[in-house]
Amino acid sequence: MTRREIKARARQNVKKHYMILVMTGLIAVFLGLQSSSFDNFVRMYSAEPMADTRVAMGSIGLVDVVRHILMGDPEKGRELSEKLKEQEIERSKEGNRALGRSRGALSKIVNGVTSGSFLVMFVSGINSLFGSDNLGSLLLVLLAFAGVFGFYLLVVNTYTVIAARMFLEGRCYEKLAIHRFVFLLRRKRWMKVSIAMLVYTAYEFLWMLTIIGGIVKYYSYYLAPYILAENPSLSGRQAVTLSRKMMRGHKWECFVMECSFLGWSVLGAFTFGLTEVFYSLPYQMAAFSEYYAGLRRQAKAAGIPGAEFLNDTYLYEKASGELLAETYEDVVEWKNGQKENVKKPEGFRGVLSDWLGIFIGDSEEERGYEENRELQMRLGMCKDVVEGRAYPGRLSHFPETEKQKRVETFHYMRHYSVWSLIMLFFFFSIMGWCWEVSIHLVLDGVFVNRGTLHGPWLPIYGGGGVLLLTLLNRVRNHPVVQFFSIIFVCGMVEYWTSYYLEVVYDGKKWWDYSGYFLNLNGRICAEGLLVFGIGGMVIVYIAAPLLDNRIRGIPKNVLVCCCLVLLCLYTADCGYSMGHPNEGKGITDYEPVSRDFGSQEVFGEFIEEIKYGRCGDYAGDTAIPAVCVGKCLYYPLDYPVAWRLQA
Repeated sequence: MTRREIKARARQNVKKHYMILVMTGLIAVFLGLQSSSFDNFVRMYSAEPMADTRVAMGSIGLVDVVRHILMGDPEKGRELSEKLKEQEIERSKEGNRALGRSRGALSKIVNGVTSGSFLVMFVSGINSLFGSDNLGSLLLVLLAFAGVFGFYLLVVNTYTVIAARMFLEGRCYEKLAIHRFVFLLRRKRWMKVSIAMLVYTAYEFLWMLTIIGGIVKYYSYYLAPYILAENPSLSGRQAVTLSRKMMRGHKWECFVMECSFLGWSVLGAFTFGLTEVFYSLPYQMAAFSEYYAGLRRQAKAAGIPGAEFLNDTYLYEKASGELLAETYEDVVEWKNGQKENVKKPEGFRGVLSDWLGIFIGDSEEERGYEENRELQMRLGMCKDVVEGRAYPGRLSHFPETEKQKRVETFHYMRHYSVWSLIMLFFFFSIMGWCWEVSIHLVLDGVFVNRGTLHGPWLPIYGGGGVLLLTLLNRVRNHPVVQFFSIIFVCGMVEYWTSYYLEVVYDGKKWWDYSGYFLNLNGRICAEGLLVFGIGGMVIVYIAAPLLDNRIRGIPKNVLVCCCLVLLCLYTADCGYSMGHPNEGKGITDYEPVSRDFGSQEVFGEFIEEIKYGRCGDYAGDTAIPAVCVGKCLYYPLDYPVAWRLQA
């Protein structure tokens, strides 16, 4: 093919798989495997904030903590670390309240990382264990070097092969799934390719020392990543040797082809790299994939020694329908098991079924529709493979490992009946109550009946669980989207519930996340939402389907009676709690009002807490009592520095 033909095919490849190929090129830019004006632009503007942050901290920063550790003075590092941590906590109180650093596990993790206290603890622990003053620092340096080298070996160095594979598969097939990024893991060849690429890099580096030889060998070894992408079982030396043979007589041709993209590089410089990221970079990578495919054909036709290793036939041509049907027999069975004329629920029932995943009735027609949807879910990407639109992994010389050819799932793409949702609501509510009661029992050593209601249930958990199963029904077959949607829904539910309770009960709070890292008005925080996100995934994909299987086994009359009894008890509790809410110590009281104001700093912290409504019954008052001395001494909030200690 001529360069014009190669580039025409490359443009078709990019157009066919635009989003995923742009993402492939963008990752290569950020890993430093591809040069781009966009990367330089980001680096230029990201350097200033780092410098500003260091100046804002004064003379203390994480760099200073690490420097003292590496110099064998962990005690000085610990001192600076504690001071840096205090600065961050004070800055969070004075600045954005959402970035609290004083409470919660996430705050401790963030403080530990940003202040370097984790490093100090590690070094001090090693020194204490072995009785050496410098062993911990030496081990830290070695671990840091091992971490950087490991990341380079396993990720940066290997990604070139992964990117080559993505573009090669995109040439021939209409579908390119995101899971193809881990094809080396599925073939159990990740480590082998990493070592092979390390050998390839070492060869290039050694030749670069000769300058002229380095330029020649750069083009001589140009095809090695593509060769490994096709056959990841080859060693680095084999890939380099085969590339050298295939590039004999083509090195100048490859150089000219690279130069033909210089115009795009100039345009990228004027657009801050945006044209490179969003078009020219994937276009160039696609063009060289076509170039490799052309040289591969020539090598196979000429019988070049080693060309027999280029044996992934179906990376360049599609398999016959008969071969695919034989290899993917189980998928064909799933496909044949689908019923073409399954009647969908219509009208209001259809809306509930399609959008919320709710069945009002329990007819055979509805069950048949649900079973058909399960088969469609099982087919997934395999359907595209059987139809010849995606690469058939089972036909490669190194078949991709699968735990089972036919994986029986929990059948999470199901619809839930109204009675099943009611039972799930109470189950999640009771489990949420048990969870919060257990936390207080473990941490405080006392039993606390959590929630506004008096019964053993927390409706925010039950309502949240039911909302995840209904509102997010349409995204259930996309786990990543589901996870972030769960976080969003749980955040909305928790925030609105907190706001509602404060309005109805004159500002009383049943929970307060002030001081937690990434909190919003003390009503929600990142730490809690992450827990809800993980718990929600367990509910949607495991707990709810298993519980629904049990609920379906209950006789209809018994199920209806149980639901009605629980609803009556719950309604009665709600009615009574409207006038007599459950409150008290451990429920609405978080911190004792009395303090021992032994210093101006402690008193100032107390005033700050009252300012932001976090100190019991005195929240929001215009003046505060110094109850630590048993006398009513009032200090106006306008003067937070003023304090007196009465003994």
